[in-house]
Amino acid sequence: MMKKRAFLRGLLGFPLGVAIGYAITILISAGWGNGSYLPCVPSLIETAGSEIAAVVLQAALSGLLGASFAAASVIWEIENWSIAKQTGIYFLISSVTMLPIAYFAQWMRHTVAGFLSYFGIFAAVFVIIWIIQYCFWKRRIKKLNQKIGDR
Repeated sequence: MMKKRAFLRGLLGFPLGVAIGYAITILISAGWGNGSYLPCVPSLIETAGSEIAAVVLQAALSGLLGASFAAASVIWEIENWSIAKQTGIYFLISSVTMLPIAYFAQWMRHTVAGFLSYFGIFAAVFVIIWIIQYCFWKRRIKKLNQKIGDR
């Protein structure tokens, strides 16, 4: 049952990943494009051989990233795992997916410093989002428990 849920979430996550990737290119273009649309980094265009090939590759990689993150979200529903184990496994899956995709999409410099910098930013964003989600759900559970206690 868990595998089926992961697969279905992955199917939903693919177009969501493509949409988020596209939205990011719009935001980057609005901020740094000087009136031009920047669909992907120039080094990816050079590697792919054309702008359209680079855009298609980036869309596919963004979709795979979305599918992976969505499919891995079933980890949060494994009730007999601790929050630490869930977080560690989800972070591992996310990292193992994100870093190679970022490398192939040319989102990071292809140096040790570029990798470490990208990984550091990824880990920091992961931690910030995790803390926000944790606080949100802790508050929500507290409110639900209060309602149960009022009855």
